[in-house]
Amino acid sequence: MAKILVVDDETDLQILIKQKFRKKIRNNEYEFVFALNGFDALNQLEQHEDVDLVLSDINMPEMDGLTLLSKLSEKHSILKSVIVSAYGDMENIRTAMNRGAFDFITKPVDFTDLELTIEKTLKHVDQLKETLRAIKENNILKMYVDETVLNFMDSREYESTIMKNETVEATIAFIDICGFTAISENERPDDVVRLLNSYFDVMVTEIINQGGFVDKFIGDAIMAVFRGDYHLDRALDACLAVKNKIAKLPVVDDHVKFRPNVSIGVNSGEVVSGNIGSVSLKRLDYTVIGDVVNTAQRLQSSGNPGQVIINENSYQKVRESFKCVKVGEVNLKNKAKSEVIWEVME
Repeated sequence: MAKILVVDDETDLQILIKQKFRKKIRNNEYEFVFALNGFDALNQLEQHEDVDLVLSDINMPEMDGLTLLSKLSEKHSILKSVIVSAYGDMENIRTAMNRGAFDFITKPVDFTDLELTIEKTLKHVDQLKETLRAIKENNILKMYVDETVLNFMDSREYESTIMKNETVEATIAFIDICGFTAISENERPDDVVRLLNSYFDVMVTEIINQGGFVDKFIGDAIMAVFRGDYHLDRALDACLAVKNKIAKLPVVDDHVKFRPNVSIGVNSGEVVSGNIGSVSLKRLDYTVIGDVVNTAQRLQSSGNPGQVIINENSYQKVRESFKCVKVGEVNLKNKAKSEVIWEVME
């Protein structure tokens, strides 16, 4: 049975909720708990620790819904919230989403839409719980795994299997969020992580749209890899899309005044692909290494905010497909000769 906390100072909504969901209440599918404002909601959560979903208004006395969202993100990481409010302007929607709201419904309430939203949100909560259970089970897996499997994991056959590698043609993109270090040093940890993850979501979407994959997250940067047909072209399309999407994101709120921008380095060529790490620890990452990777990162470091930088070799491959502007010669770290770099434009 799912437990839902409804936070609204209009008591008429309590009656409507009970009427519209009477069958699910009677069948023990849903249980509703009610609160009149944010303070009351936090007290109810202390008494009902098994609440799965919060439906909250924005405009309420004592503590409004947006403040409540901030409190929930601090203390209740799995709990998801849906805003149900007459204040459906874009500013309120953006603020609610940036503070962790899963969805937004405007009043007067369309109860068919509300029911579908509740089902969707509860499904997401169930998936989160299942993921956490899987992590916990994985941490104690060795207590239950058959001895034959454990012996294989200690064998040379296992070692040779997971340590196989290959040489492949690929394009590497390093995408760094400019100036984010200052945010991480001066803002609350919750705000830093929430903000960084929201930017990463935008970046990852564009990478996946072009058939790339995220090799790793490195602090406030992403290393992405593109393989297959036209991998350099697809990487540049993804990077240009990332640059444009990130540049259009608004300042989050009055508390965190930060307008994001990215600098990007892209390089293409032959890389070594394989499981890199420690066999004795059974901890390896499937990744790519080599001079092409290192050069991509140094190209990113040589660029300015809002630039997608490539070297002369990549420019010759894409000069007929992309508009590029020559930046000049630079000395890249650990490179004997200077390189001519180009900025990829729209």
